[in-house]
Amino acid sequence: MKKYAITFSILLYAIAVPYLEINNTHVFNPDWTPHVRIHEVWQLLTNSTIGLLCLCLVWFKNDTKLSAVLSLLITGGFLLAFILKDYYGGSMKYLDGSEKTLLGINIGVLGFGVAFILLLYSLLINKLIKTKNT
Repeated sequence: MKKYAITFSILLYAIAVPYLEINNTHVFNPDWTPHVRIHEVWQLLTNSTIGLLCLCLVWFKNDTKLSAVLSLLITGGFLLAFILKDYYGGSMKYLDGSEKTLLGINIGVLGFGVAFILLLYSLLINKLIKTKNT
């Protein structure tokens, strides 16, 4: 179960986010400066390659702890950026005022919130198993 929870989280940040952002709303947005675009592509490439490493850790090395911690940093980083958005003028809304939501909640917050909880759960399971075996 924990391998699948971690994998779900990785697929969100390593595949779904690039899929949603390599278009004219983000990477090719004509209103974004070239400097902003390079940071966006850097973030996408970094998160996706960390995701690839995490998948290898989970499925080939059976290292769910390190994979979960790295994935927590990525999903938690997004959630913290969302929480702090008013301090730096950030927003999840597009320039036209629209926002991608599911059940009235921004899809990024919903997806990464669920992923973050699943990752915490997988770490808790690791800790409980380790404690039980000692």
